[in-house]
Amino acid sequence: MVPRQTKRVLLFATTTGYQIRSFGDAAAKLGVRMIFASDRCDQLEDPWWDQAIPVRFHDEEGSVGAVLSAFGGASPDGILVAGDRPGVLAARVAHAFGIAGNAPDAVAASRNKLATRRAFTAAGLPTPWFEPVSLGADIGAISDVVPYPAVVKPLALSGSQGVMRVNSAGECAQAFARLQRVLQAPEVRSERDKAHDMAVIESFIPGRELAVEGLLDEGTLRVLAVFDKPDPLDGPFFEETIYVTPSRVTEDMRARVTDAVAAAIAALGLRHGPVHAECRVDMSSPLGGRESPCVYVLEAAARPIGGLCSRALRFARREPGDGRHATPADVSLEELLLRHALGEDVAGYVREDAASGVMMIPIPRRGILRGVDGVEEARAVPGVEDVQITAKADAMLTPLPEGRSYLGFIFARAGAPDAVEAALRNAHARLRFTIEREIRTVRTT
Repeated sequence: MVPRQTKRVLLFATTTGYQIRSFGDAAAKLGVRMIFASDRCDQLEDPWWDQAIPVRFHDEEGSVGAVLSAFGGASPDGILVAGDRPGVLAARVAHAFGIAGNAPDAVAASRNKLATRRAFTAAGLPTPWFEPVSLGADIGAISDVVPYPAVVKPLALSGSQGVMRVNSAGECAQAFARLQRVLQAPEVRSERDKAHDMAVIESFIPGRELAVEGLLDEGTLRVLAVFDKPDPLDGPFFEETIYVTPSRVTEDMRARVTDAVAAAIAALGLRHGPVHAECRVDMSSPLGGRESPCVYVLEAAARPIGGLCSRALRFARREPGDGRHATPADVSLEELLLRHALGEDVAGYVREDAASGVMMIPIPRRGILRGVDGVEEARAVPGVEDVQITAKADAMLTPLPEGRSYLGFIFARAGAPDAVEAALRNAHARLRFTIEREIRTVRTT
């Protein structure tokens, strides 16, 4: 039996989240008991052998009651969340326990693209033209007034699933029909999310993309890292591949991006915990008539960076005054967030001095994965720290815009961001995937 003096942290996550093990490792390192709440069957006796509390993200009232009952009137010492779907429920449970967190309405707005656009517009922030569309709408009538190029988006899918650029009314109609099929898929409908009954069409923003990893402490944003996304994301789909930090943009541009993210977070009402933001910097569209680029925040999610990408971040405690590392850079993002959730002051932790990055290995085509060669060759590339193939052999691979996963991840560290990017690309070039074409069967009578 775990002694009561052992601190307990409640982690909300889906059963398929990559980050669960990373949080578990961080908890073991700190001597903290991690308790999971996830969307698994409540009729089976602990099917995943982790003593998790079964919840339903679509049934917030019932799930809050289930969590409170599981703790028997006591309270966890902190609450964390991995992924988008568990966020609102985690916020409601934090509120019920009186633990620092975000307002549920703010989290709900942050994970809904339409609510996000409306919040940014109300706050006077740079926002593209946008129009909500019901899945049952006559897209022909709407597509005639869209300013092209534009982007068709679902409201609450992650990982760029269902996101498509369109350059004409004809392409808009085709993309909308394709998105309808994505949102009608059984695995999407099983989420029972009303947001999946809607889409949004918005004007395409040209420019480069950056990502910001941050931590909120009662409304104050602390930037942990700014990532370059060096591959152009111009469509027709928007598959993210490489993240590299520190960003190679100018110090002034980093400040502009940070200010834009802080304003977006305030507009959504987020105040406490991790935040992951995605931005577009439009160099061709000066804001307010000034000769300066316009920074558009595409999203500001109340969660940390997803998947295994957090392994690209390491932190160390710095000695006050002289800026030197007082400890090795061996603190993971999950450990940092765990310390913060427990109320520890983490202001002294800073990202390591080395440049680092991750490649989310894209799926080149639909088919059945039969094998992967060249993994050891890729790991031998100077600067590469690891290659993790997460797709399972004999699994069906589905690329964007229908798919939502990657083949795996490549991690690299070096003295400069350019070297990290080169290492990631060189390692990827050494990987060879055997993907067999899907054999479709036809039932005859």
